Amino acid sequence: MQKLLYSFSIVAILLIVTSCAGQSKQTVGGIESAANGSIQFRVETVASGLEVPWSICFAPDGRMFFAERPGRVRVYENGALRPQPVAVISDVEASGESGLMGMTLHPRFAENHFIYLAYAYDGRAGKRVRVVRFREANNTLLERRTIIEDIPAARYHAGTRVRFGPDGKLYITTGDATDRKFAQKLDSLNGKTLRLNDDGSVPPDNPFVNRADARSEIWSYGHRNAQGLDWQPGTNLQFQTEHGPSFPLDTFSPRGGGDEVNIVEAGKNYGWPTIHHKRTRQGLESPLLEYTPAVAPASGMFYRGTNPNGFPQFRGNFFFGALKSECIIRVVLDGRRVVSQERLLEDKYGRIREVAEGTDGAIYFSTSNRDGRGSPARDDDRIMRLVPVRSSSAAGAAR
Repeated sequence: MQKLLYSFSIVAILLIVTSCAGQSKQTVGGIESAANGSIQFRVETVASGLEVPWSICFAPDGRMFFAERPGRVRVYENGALRPQPVAVISDVEASGESGLMGMTLHPRFAENHFIYLAYAYDGRAGKRVRVVRFREANNTLLERRTIIEDIPAARYHAGTRVRFGPDGKLYITTGDATDRKFAQKLDSLNGKTLRLNDDGSVPPDNPFVNRADARSEIWSYGHRNAQGLDWQPGTNLQFQTEHGPSFPLDTFSPRGGGDEVNIVEAGKNYGWPTIHHKRTRQGLESPLLEYTPAVAPASGMFYRGTNPNGFPQFRGNFFFGALKSECIIRVVLDGRRVVSQERLLEDKYGRIREVAEGTDGAIYFSTSNRDGRGSPARDDDRIMRLVPVRSSSAAGAAR
């Protein structure tokens, strides 16, 4: 009898979640502003009743794909969320901070419909991460192909962001899996940025490809847990956001924090755990930006502003979601130089994870309040968006 009641309860919960997730766009607040009030926008709810939407990608035809951490890949199109996922990845192991995490579309998605997923699974030697490729067709995912697997993982610090760079190569960030010593070891895939061809093979120009003591997939090393990845328009510099230790490592460490924004380049060592926070050492790369107290950066996106209905004032700005600080952080840059930064939507929608630019020019973001560390609202988790408000007061420059 208890099993029967339990089954009915699960069905009821699923029906409620599906009902909430199908809601149309709703404005959820008044007019918000950025850049000292010169840029105005409103916040709309796009989809609700979700479960830790970790990654958001936009197809050229305007469809929004997103990944929920328990293993679901879903699609929002024509103003509505499809009631059924396009795929449920059955071997996802979702516990702690891991599960279905990174997702990206092939640069030629309009031609080949390739979609890449990074997720944790139970391997023979414990939790691992793999990246797989599917072909999307007829509202489902087909032709599964493993790109890379057997990357050691843990309940925490499992990475994993995947994105294609301007060079057409697939970049993958990996966490140290809570064993910090591996970030400095070139024979380990942990605490690294990896660089692969779109079929999983290793590009011959990778920085360690000719070293017998190093994994040829490695692009950079000395990372703790990078979860934001994008390239600056115009310079093609790779930017990453990375979670710092958030606690003192020794008597000389600051209290908590140590979150980072880094410019990541081929073959360079980003220091973890040898240096952290604002420490420096010859031969090791210090962060462009460091945050103490912790903000918990969970994503990273340069706003390109190709849609004229978007935010021309934000063009070239770097945005990332902050889980602990419960905001979106906007960074204005001049190449490698930080001009200014500000926090948007602080303490209004809870833990913010992904940030993505839509084909409509809006800035989309996801909440992460059902991840075990937040305080969910009735309709969490949500995907929301910033929509520009056109007025004479909103026409100023972003700086």
